[in-house]
Amino acid sequence: MGTKTVDETGVKTDLRKTDETAEAPETAGTETETTDIAGAAEDDATTDAEVTDDGDFATTENEDVTGVGQGAGAVVSAGLGIVSLTGSWVGTVASARESVFGQLETTTSSNVQDMLEKGYGDAWQATALWGGVFALIALIVGVVVLVRPAFGAPGKPQAAWIKSVSWAGVALGVIGLILAVLKYTNVMLDVPSVG
Repeated sequence: MGTKTVDETGVKTDLRKTDETAEAPETAGTETETTDIAGAAEDDATTDAEVTDDGDFATTENEDVTGVGQGAGAVVSAGLGIVSLTGSWVGTVASARESVFGQLETTTSSNVQDMLEKGYGDAWQATALWGGVFALIALIVGVVVLVRPAFGAPGKPQAAWIKSVSWAGVALGVIGLILAVLKYTNVMLDVPSVG
């Protein structure tokens, strides 16, 4: 039984019942908040999933929704294609190495043609070889990015800029590969002959 008190107006009130009524709205508010949070979580879950014909939920989120991986691959392809045409640090080091070896091999030789072949020709071929490697990698990466949608989620078109950059990488790779073959086989800028 609660304690009864008399207020200024002379009305008797039960303190225990007053405390219970004061606590009741707080509990009801907590239950409502819990229900709202649970409902929001369910709504979020259903927005990330889609009901299939069988009634099952299928996740619609794709790891590559924005094409970040494909875009990065396209840029890498174009970058490698440019490197294959302009030269790379690896090609420069390989060329210098071959040039030093050529000079060491021809120090006792008085034949100018051998000196040109070993000092210039081998270094030129090393540069062409590394340019061809970068061109081939650019070509492969560009082709993989272009054919990726065929093996990904059907019906999701590839962004136009990704296609453009990928095609640029493929084109630069092909050009770089052709130039590398021409340089390596001495068709283009061959070793001058001393006659």
